[in-house]
Amino acid sequence: MAPWALLSPGVLVRTGHTVLTWGITLVLFLHDTALRQWEEQGELLLPLTFLLLVLGSLLLYLAVSLMDPGYVNVQPQPQEEVKEEQTAMVPQAIPLRRCRYCLVLQPLRARHCRECRRCVRRYDHHCPWMENCVGERNHPLFVAYLALQLVVLLWSLYLAWSGLHFFQPWGLWLRSSGLLFATFLLLSLFSLVASLLLASHLYLVASNTTTWEFISSHRIAYLRQRPGNPFDRGLTRNLAHFFCGWPSGSWETLWAEGEEEEEEGRSQAV
Repeated sequence: MAPWALLSPGVLVRTGHTVLTWGITLVLFLHDTALRQWEEQGELLLPLTFLLLVLGSLLLYLAVSLMDPGYVNVQPQPQEEVKEEQTAMVPQAIPLRRCRYCLVLQPLRARHCRECRRCVRRYDHHCPWMENCVGERNHPLFVAYLALQLVVLLWSLYLAWSGLHFFQPWGLWLRSSGLLFATFLLLSLFSLVASLLLASHLYLVASNTTTWEFISSHRIAYLRQRPGNPFDRGLTRNLAHFFCGWPSGSWETLWAEGEEEEEEGRSQAV
């Protein structure tokens, strides 16, 4: 590996996240927080549980940021050939477009990411905090990471607050608890951001849509030509498909099934 590869944005972002995570954890252990009180009382279960949650959130972060988000391969693979056969079910009014950047045939819901320089299946967004796209393969893990990270942040927020003793004189308090107070403010900001992200992604998952589709629906051909969301199959099936991959099938097939259901509904209405 070339030395300058260690200075790539991905390495710097992931290193910064790791250092910040363990730095905040160290601050919580070094100050007179509930963690210190549990240790002094010999109650090690809660501190160990907290450390395991921090480690789990960090491992999930690295998994999501390093894994393939669902890149569209330049060379067709055997499973992709099956999907291309299924595209025959898609009405000709929605032809699959060829990406003008990497020249691959984009499946429905795929989009080219200029930062990654690849087309991503069921593209949601490019996350700068992970320096990776969130797509078809890593989106469920991304939601799980947000949920676990929010638990860790809220617990850390409580721990930081437990160590802030405001009855001391201002100068003495600032010297003894200034770093902990700054950590509390940082954790408050991160908790707010994580809460909003988790709530928005749970809403999108429940309706089987993506951030890109939600924001840019007026620019997407397969959304402009159909009223509502053509991939929404109800809360239960949306969650089952997102987290468990059931029912299986390509987005082209799902789109075509929705078209057939709409046509049947129109004919019955007539």
